[in-house]
Amino acid sequence: QVQLVESGGGLVQPGGSLRLSCAASRSIFSIYSMGWYRQAPGKQRELVAVITSFSSTNYADSVKGRFTISKDSAKNTVYLQMNSLKSDDTAVYSCNARYQGANYWGQGTQVTVSS
Repeated sequence: QVQLVESGGGLVQPGGSLRLSCAASRSIFSIYSMGWYRQAPGKQRELVAVITSFSSTNYADSVKGRFTISKDSAKNTVYLQMNSLKSDDTAVYSCNARYQGANYWGQGTQVTVSS
């Protein structure tokens, strides 16, 4: 199993930046992929960004050029750097890990973009 602990959410003004962190309970070398999803009120959960064990990345079109996913294998942590935030980015952001065919989720962290 994999436990995931997220941090870094909060309130930010439009145009601002935040960095989310997701710490895994096991070596991320053994995890096939880790990613960030978000769910806004009244909307379905959507993929934001994902990084594989080979360090390949994929992003939702809506965040390309603004968000960057990265990982620190020594800390078993994945990050989501979010720049040029917009009100549409407001959502609960959840960390996901795909490990041995199963999906694991963090508790979620709220990101609110508002003036």
